Amino acid sequence: MGLWGYALMSISMLVVWGAIITGIVLLARSLRAPSPHNPQPPSPRMAEDLLAERFARGEIDVAEYQNRLAVLRGHPGT
Repeated sequence: MGLWGYALMSISMLVVWGAIITGIVLLARSLRAPSPHNPQPPSPRMAEDLLAERFARGEIDVAEYQNRLAVLRGHPGT
């Protein structure tokens, strides 16, 4: 085996080990990260907080705030 044979063998081993390490890293990251296909539904408290923030910024008035808050708490139409 000549110089080119040793060089090609060395480069191919680097590529193989690089692919193995990259695969392990990607697998570990995918197992650790939360799945975007199964998001957690927002909690009712979170929805009320967002509604309160919109009211505080002046995006909605008092009547709309109270109506939406009643809907969130399960009392629509009050």
